[in-house]
Amino acid sequence: MTVPLWCLLGFAAWTLLLVVAVAASRTVQVVTGSKRPDEFPAGVPHGDDAYWRLNRAHLNCAENLPLFASVVTVGTLAGITWPLFGTLAQVYLGARIVQSVIHISSGSVLAVNARFTAFLVQLFCLGRMIWLVAEVYL
Repeated sequence: MTVPLWCLLGFAAWTLLLVVAVAASRTVQVVTGSKRPDEFPAGVPHGDDAYWRLNRAHLNCAENLPLFASVVTVGTLAGITWPLFGTLAQVYLGARIVQSVIHISSGSVLAVNARFTAFLVQLFCLGRMIWLVAEVYL
């Protein structure tokens, strides 16, 4: 399996880990009686700040996974084996994990700025990967 495909698998695993963490947090809240099962409305802030940041970190991953999956899949089907494509996939995955960890850890201005920087790294990597795929067909 190629490096970009391993990174895609890693991204899916990271997203799964975050959703398990959200589910575990909700389960604890229900089991301890601090929340009822119907007190977790979608898209509406609920729970304490740390829980909501975890929830949003998971949703950010779920929103971005299809973009990364599309580019990695098309690049793989196009036969791209260039080291740069793999390196960009690795940097993208690392920046995604860093962004999630920062998001979960804090909502401070410094954390938001660091999270945005990690997001910009991801945008650059994804854009460059798309350009590499396009070069095959131009």
